[in-house]
Amino acid sequence: MSSDSSEKNLNDPKPIDVFEHGSPKDGQPQSMNKRLFMQLMVFQIQGAGSVSDHVTKLGEKINAMAARAVIYQDFHDPRSIALLLWHTDENELFRNKQELFARNEFNELCLRPEMGMFGRTYSSGYEPDLAYWLINRAEETATNPEWPWAIWYPLRRKGSFERLEHKEQMSILGEHARIGRAYGSQDLAHDIRLVCHGLDTHDNDFVIALIGKELHPLSHVVQSMRKTRQTSEFIQEMGPFFVGRVLWTSKKQPPLA
Repeated sequence: MSSDSSEKNLNDPKPIDVFEHGSPKDGQPQSMNKRLFMQLMVFQIQGAGSVSDHVTKLGEKINAMAARAVIYQDFHDPRSIALLLWHTDENELFRNKQELFARNEFNELCLRPEMGMFGRTYSSGYEPDLAYWLINRAEETATNPEWPWAIWYPLRRKGSFERLEHKEQMSILGEHARIGRAYGSQDLAHDIRLVCHGLDTHDNDFVIALIGKELHPLSHVVQSMRKTRQTSEFIQEMGPFFVGRVLWTSKKQPPLA
């Protein structure tokens, strides 16, 4: 190889692929550069007014904006609520938040930044219906009226996991996936998994939500996962944990494209 071609290879690196990929569908590869951004914000209610009053007022504003959201009651604090917002366009999500809190009508809601979580849906490369997995599944899970309970938490892996061979990583992750499918198949717990590299103020890697009709099975998932190799060997930190029950869900809208 000539020195000219060597220099060209160094100056023209391989294009970076930022698309999400799924398993082939009808014999055709699946890929798309679209995903769902979801943000959980937790607020302490200060001053007068009941939780119900604040939720009603906040919900009316959200519906007037045609935004998509869920409001939770904080299980650990009777004067605390959490707002979950989502959109496929991060700019639209940002504008929704700016419009929602631009005026002083919600000045009695004091943000608890240490509880904030933000991430994006992602693919593992094996999804049979990539668009549904990335765009619609998380929204359907968060808004299902039969599943009012939720546990949300961030986590960060140890750097040693990233140095493992790909085959070993897949084996470790497969153990988690099998546990998750077992709970889901019995309608005990359903999950939302978001990646948050560079998006989280505490440098976490993922945001996880466990959602279901009862609280105990969600706790049981966390207990079961503690025994896996990923959690026991390669998780550096988990939490804080937000435990809540849905108080309000925005008006149903057409599926996001």
